[in-house]
Amino acid sequence: MSTTASITTLDGAGSFSAYQARPDGTPKAAIIVIQEIFGVNAGIRQKCDKLAEQGYLAIAPDLFWRLEPGVELDPDVEPEFNRALDLMGKFDQDIGIKDIQASINHARNALGTSTVGCIGYCLGGRLAYMTAARTNIDASVGYYAVGIDGLLGEKEAIANPLMLHIAGDDGFVDAETQAAMHAGLDDHDKVTLHDYPGLNHGFATETGVRRNDAAAALADGRSAEFFTAHLG
Repeated sequence: MSTTASITTLDGAGSFSAYQARPDGTPKAAIIVIQEIFGVNAGIRQKCDKLAEQGYLAIAPDLFWRLEPGVELDPDVEPEFNRALDLMGKFDQDIGIKDIQASINHARNALGTSTVGCIGYCLGGRLAYMTAARTNIDASVGYYAVGIDGLLGEKEAIANPLMLHIAGDDGFVDAETQAAMHAGLDDHDKVTLHDYPGLNHGFATETGVRRNDAAAALADGRSAEFFTAHLG
């Protein structure tokens, strides 16, 4: 069952919407689904629905709400892709992390799911890393996260498990950046990195030309095992 929730900001000065997908019965845990630059679109909602089928309460907050509430863009349509890039450039990621913490609080306090994880894609993959370093999340997964080399100074703050899926031929994450991720994180006892050689950014999207079925199934299977181990 899916619903739209209203989540209050940490400072109590505003609120934003979130797509929620509930499982049948009592949720095993909650998972915050962190959007790509395309907003909480059909693909992100489908990610939530699949997690609900696995027994999780899935919550996808509208992180672009301060720029424009309700953004839904199609990455396969060039003008919409370009608009998404523009929104990303305007988006304040530090404030976005506060909204993710508000979503975690919402899951724990309003919905009664004490154990909460997150999973993010693209920009959301970067935010999943930041969430692992800056919030009290229980477990985090990031797909094709961008710019992690610039965030390695925060790695010591990662206290709970984090998994990152790295596209080997990512047009937004070059080989040098990938090497820096491995050099900085391979010895971190809370971090697991998985490489997908020859795969481009967005390979695990639910629909569209970016998807690679085999790689998406492999990565999603690893994520499912990870959440079973760390969330229940």
